[in-house]
Amino acid sequence: MSFVQAAFGRFKQTVTAYAGDDALMRAAVSACANVIVADGEVAGAEFEAALKGMLADPILEKGYDSLMLEEELYDGIGRARTRAGRMQNMHFIEAIAERPAEQRQSVFLIAADVADFEGISPSEHRALTEVATALGLDRDTLLA
Repeated sequence: MSFVQAAFGRFKQTVTAYAGDDALMRAAVSACANVIVADGEVAGAEFEAALKGMLADPILEKGYDSLMLEEELYDGIGRARTRAGRMQNMHFIEAIAERPAEQRQSVFLIAADVADFEGISPSEHRALTEVATALGLDRDTLLA
């Protein structure tokens, strides 16, 4: 890759970050929501862990404030309470399957941190497996 192409790629990523990357944001929100609802409980600490994780992502942090992410996460959790909603969340996750590995891994790891808040339950493991599969990632490698 030439210097010009690399510089243009970084510039494009910066512009996207400040303009907001809706697909990346929806994927992160949806992954977190499916994991949060997986065990049947919606704990406030998990919600806070999801927000903290999303705000730690440099692209999401630049493009969205915490209030916007909270609203999207509430919507994602609302969807995750039904089978059809969880499927819609999975479609949002699958929408970034062709993105660079760094972005896909970030989405997975944010969801994994949410699941690991009080230890990853079997139902949360299943949800993380679905997220990893949708993103084309190896769950066990990323959890190690």
